[in-house]
Amino acid sequence: MKNILIINGHPDAQSYNQALADAYYSALRDEANKAEIIHIRDLEFNPSLAFGYRKRMNLEPDLLEAIEKIKKADHLVWFMPMWWSGIPAQMKGFIDRTFLPGITYQPIEGKPLPRKLLKGKSARIVITGDSPGWYNYLYMKRPLVQQMKKGVLQYCGVSPVKVTYIGPIKNSSDSYRQKWLNKMRELALAERN
Repeated sequence: MKNILIINGHPDAQSYNQALADAYYSALRDEANKAEIIHIRDLEFNPSLAFGYRKRMNLEPDLLEAIEKIKKADHLVWFMPMWWSGIPAQMKGFIDRTFLPGITYQPIEGKPLPRKLLKGKSARIVITGDSPGWYNYLYMKRPLVQQMKKGVLQYCGVSPVKVTYIGPIKNSSDSYRQKWLNKMRELALAERN
């Protein structure tokens, strides 16, 4: 059985992202799988990478614990809303502060690409948005997917990375939302092994 880490990046505990993450997690918990969940909003940390990569900031206890969970996980499942074609600020800060040299990747002197320290892990990105999927794909060229899938996860060695886009959420029906909650439970059970 896989160790699965669910990371919810929505800052609102009453959000649909919360419901999706909980649905995925509850399916695994009911099956007695090794699953943990992180709600980024509950962590205490400075989301600003104050010195860039010039100087390492001390990592807060919540970030140290999150890093250990990321390292231990076989499969990472990220839940996030798409805001202005990107991820919420606190989630971006979480990535900036945890996906660091020596932790998730290791720069190699004289080479353009690093050693990938998260090899052997897989991931799923679940994105909610208010624009239709075709608009995000054809017109916007999926910037959040490019950032998370290629710029963060695959850059650090995570592969494969699967993407689930749910939208438009605004003005969606209860039955539409329930369909996706059921789908999250199905995905959790399919991805547990």
